[in-house]
This record gives sequence, structure tokens and C-alpha cells, in this order.
Amino acid sequence: MADWKLDRTFASSSGDVRWNVLGEGEPVVLCHGTPFSSYVWRAIGRALAVERSVYVWDMPGYGASQMSDGQDVSLAAQGRVFAELMEHWGLNEPLVVAHDFGGAVALRAHLLHGVRYRKLALVDPVALAPWGSPFFRLVGANSEVFEQLPPALHRALVREYVTSASHPGLHPATLEALVAPWLGEQGQAAFYRQIAQADQRYTDEVQGRYGELDLPVLVCWGADDTWIPVEKAHELADAVPGAQLRLIEGSGHLVQEDAPAQLTAALLGFL
Repeated sequence: MADWKLDRTFASSSGDVRWNVLGEGEPVVLCHGTPFSSYVWRAIGRALAVERSVYVWDMPGYGASQMSDGQDVSLAAQGRVFAELMEHWGLNEPLVVAHDFGGAVALRAHLLHGVRYRKLALVDPVALAPWGSPFFRLVGANSEVFEQLPPALHRALVREYVTSASHPGLHPATLEALVAPWLGEQGQAAFYRQIAQADQRYTDEVQGRYGELDLPVLVCWGADDTWIPVEKAHELADAVPGAQLRLIEGSGHLVQEDAPAQLTAALLGFL
């Protein structure tokens, strides 16, 4: 990850957040999901930064941001932190692009904390019940056991899990970069902590309010997403008034890696 640095720090209510801004112009904020970091936005972020100010950040407990014992990394905490960040940045109704858990974070910040966006693009978001694969639920219910895995077994588990987010497969260097933050004693504990705190009640709290969204919304979805089936794309688009739907063929859940050109084109057309 030597070519992707977050060199600024914000002291949030859930720990230090590492962030950066690329380019100049109309502000765009990119939100990552789990178990990823802002690194997944590196190509698209740089493309958008040609004519815009692109804000990227790692959620507390993820990537380069603070990881600590007892840390609150729930969706409730992340939504609150995002609202704090937006105030810190002084952004007034920016464009927001959010993937996976980041989608739930952006939705909670808007619907529960009053954070305003000019437009919102949701990419394979965690937004509708039920969510969470059998593996995800197994780990969540037994996180203390998984935390004790020998490092080699933990590394293999994370590699396989991250790999499954891609339809065509990840470049080895990309896979290593996505896995790296979760290794070591601190990273391993953080990996299982964020899964243990992933509770569907945090999306249940806002799911019934998607009809209240009064801004342009784009729903992008990898047509071959095995983490969250494409049927959820249609369900979400139907729940949001006036939402646009764009399916991206040949890509899985990690659309940024599987089809960066197609996703960039879709975002540019919408933003």
C-alpha cells in the first residue's frame, strides 16, 4: 500500500481516523466497506480527482485508522463518526459514494444525524435485511474463538474471505494489500471485533425510512455479487424514490477491483 497514504488524522469519538483529500473542485466523499479500507477506491478516487476534491478515509478499526481493544466499531458508531468528519471537513452537501458497510454508514448519517448530501451513489451496499453470509454469522457468534487462531490460519481465512468478494479474482498484490491491515496481534483482534459488532438492527433502524430520501440516488451493483445477491439491488432501487439502477456485468461484490472503468463511468455520469 506504499502508493496509497492517508496522511491526515481526525480524533473521532471512536478513535483516530486517517484521511486524505485528492484534487480540487466540487467535493466528493468516498466510503469503504468491510473488511476493506479506502485502498479499494485508489483508482476511482484518482480518476474523480481530476476535476473534484475527493475525500477518502478509513473507518475506525479499519485500514490505517486506530485499532484498539474495546473499540466501538459498530455501524452506529461509524455513522456518528462520519457525521463528525463531515463537520470537521466543513462540507456542505457534498457528493457521496459509499460501498458495502459504507452504504449503511452514509444512510445512517443522513437519516439519523441529519447530514446532507447533494447526491448519493450506493455501490453494493449493506442496506436491506437479511444480510450476513453463514460464514459472517458463524464468526460473529464465535469471535472470541476465532481471535485465538494461529496467525497462519487466520491469514489463510482472511485471504479466502477477501478473495470471495471478487468475481474474476484479485491481483496478488491487491489481495496482499487488502489483507495486510488484519494481520498481526492488533489486526487479527480488529478483524473479528468488527464482525462481532455487525448487527442487523443498525440497518433495521433506517430501512423503513428509505422512502424519505429526497435527493438523487444511484444504486450500482455487481451482477455477479455472491455476498449480497443482485436481487437486493432491485429491492433497494424500488424502495428509494426516483433511484437509478446500474448493474455492472462480470463483477462481484468488490466492483472497484473487478470493473473500475465501468464503475467510474457510471459514477461520472451520475455525479
